[in-house]
Amino acid sequence: MSWHSVTGYYPKKHNHYTNTAVDRSNWNSISYPWPMMRLADLYLLHAEAMNEAYGPSEEVYFYLNRIRENTGLPTIQHSWENYSRNPGKYKIKEGLRDIIRRERAIELAFEGHRLWDLRRWKTATDEVPKPITGWDVDQETHEGYYRERFIHRMEFSLRDYFWPIRELDLIVNKNLVQNPGW
Repeated sequence: MSWHSVTGYYPKKHNHYTNTAVDRSNWNSISYPWPMMRLADLYLLHAEAMNEAYGPSEEVYFYLNRIRENTGLPTIQHSWENYSRNPGKYKIKEGLRDIIRRERAIELAFEGHRLWDLRRWKTATDEVPKPITGWDVDQETHEGYYRERFIHRMEFSLRDYFWPIRELDLIVNKNLVQNPGW
């Protein structure tokens, strides 16, 4: 049995750049501090809030472009005007909302934000049940490895937007009502 990620993807962003892992007996690991909250997350949250409150503006573009600047990508305006089939998408609130959500998914990948974002956006019931797929990592050939395979499917219903209220709290306060579905 191999030692690998079940999907075939392993994010290097969580490791020091000199860490290597050939197998379990040959492991080189250097610890380093991982930030609890990244500035990129704050910029994206601010851009999202400003777009929801006031719609597209130079301030929203400024914070989105700060994120893109760090990776060498062109600005939102330049990218959507020159490389998109929908060049005006970033100029309307709903279009910019989709762009911001995609930027969050990409920038904060593998950092534990996705489910919380989906819950906040009320899209978890649509997005979470989609199948999780990955490469067929146990194959010997390149052709076999790069074949997509089903790994898992999660369930998420309306009740999962809320957590159950503890039974003790319901007993102590008779005015409380248990959350729907619990």
